Amino acid sequence: MPPSDVPVRYRPSSTPALPGGPVDFTEAWLANRRLSAHTRDAYRRDVTGWLTWCADHGIDPLRATFLHVNAYARALETTLGARTGRPLTPATIARRMSAVSSWYDFLLRLRAVEVNPVAGADRPHVDRDHSATVGLTPQEVDALLAAARADTGPTAVRNQAVLALLADLGLRVGELVSLNVDDLGVERGHRSVRFVGKGGRSRRRALTPGTAYAVDAYLAQRAAGQGVPVADLTGPLLVTATGGRLDRHSVFRLVRRLARAAGIPAWAKLSPHSLRHSFATTARAEGVPLEDVQDAMGHADPRTTRRYDRDRHNLDRDPAYVIWAARSRRTPG
Repeated sequence: MPPSDVPVRYRPSSTPALPGGPVDFTEAWLANRRLSAHTRDAYRRDVTGWLTWCADHGIDPLRATFLHVNAYARALETTLGARTGRPLTPATIARRMSAVSSWYDFLLRLRAVEVNPVAGADRPHVDRDHSATVGLTPQEVDALLAAARADTGPTAVRNQAVLALLADLGLRVGELVSLNVDDLGVERGHRSVRFVGKGGRSRRRALTPGTAYAVDAYLAQRAAGQGVPVADLTGPLLVTATGGRLDRHSVFRLVRRLARAAGIPAWAKLSPHSLRHSFATTARAEGVPLEDVQDAMGHADPRTTRRYDRDRHNLDRDPAYVIWAARSRRTPG
């Protein structure tokens, strides 16, 4: 139950900004933002969770206070994840509260509420310098790609393209499955792919020769199966055996299956995001500047990129060595 000293019961707002109430607010909020389909669905689920909790406790979400939000956060801390069966992580709870906060910011602009109740709530602390995702070493990524090449069956060539896009570009799984055939192109001599990234931002990335080869081989096989030229292919870039768009859950299962076949010890804990982590770590280890990795990954904040760089605490990269070497060059022998 919500705190007893603030018993706000559900009463329809006397002057609703939108006629249908919270549900219409949510759809208007989502339509007002440039978001990928995956992000839009995730935000809708997060806000729906809050609205459902409010309805179960007789609380009008348009009159909720930070005390109600705190009570909701405490309830989330004891909620088990549907997939893991374990309590939600602080990062997941913080993300859900962030979505609700953004929803209330939108309501503030509509003057449907007077304050954002999440602003004064007690949010979980999330360590920006740590990520719980299990990463992969460069050698493990090599083994995973080799397992994809050794794979057999009608979707084996497609699976090679999936792994190449994840490993060489560090794409988010939502970005990967949202790709369409007409997102592929050529820019200034580079094979490229365009897509909508997190936050609804249009992005473009170069395809490495290896990734381009894998994608071309897959499209050639797909076109041959349909009896049409590759140029006539349309719709989703990555499809299922029945022609539907490949979904994120299938990619999740694919990564684990191939990781197990590759003999990677942590295969049961891996996800498509593990390849994104490896992309950042390997790029930094190979000397790619932080800003270039940040741009490639589509991060607005460089601190987010640094979380993915698992090798950043390696003493081999301590700037003290660079300063000492420069001083040595300036000092006469």
